[in-house]
Amino acid sequence: MNVRNRKHNSRKVIICEICSTSIEITGKEDQEKIILDKHEKSGNCDPRKKKKPTCPVKRCKETLTFSNRTICKTCRLEVCLKHRFPAGHACKQASSSTTPAAADRGSWNEKFLVAFGLRNGKDCGKSGRPSSSTTPSLKAY
Repeated sequence: MNVRNRKHNSRKVIICEICSTSIEITGKEDQEKIILDKHEKSGNCDPRKKKKPTCPVKRCKETLTFSNRTICKTCRLEVCLKHRFPAGHACKQASSSTTPAAADRGSWNEKFLVAFGLRNGKDCGKSGRPSSSTTPSLKAY
């Protein structure tokens, strides 16, 4: 089969940006604009039919709008507010995607928790030295 012949008989699908309708094109690529203009003028192009983005979480059909969408800071997935936490959308935390700043924060947290655990509540209450709060603040003359 000839290469030119395959290219001539190729099929391509374009999506209308106004109504999300798929339109099949056979033939030359320069006809895309003409076919899209013809589709828009035909009356079948209805902006209300445009597919709006939905939450990618399995069985969630929430439409993502400007006020109820968020981007996960770990996996960069755009989800609805119900699934904004990593446990809500089965977040895949890749160790390669961890930034050095995040790694530093993790080690700082670990150091803090170790130091906090070693305190055993020593500095949380009264200390061994007498404090000025135990002596009366008013003196009689």
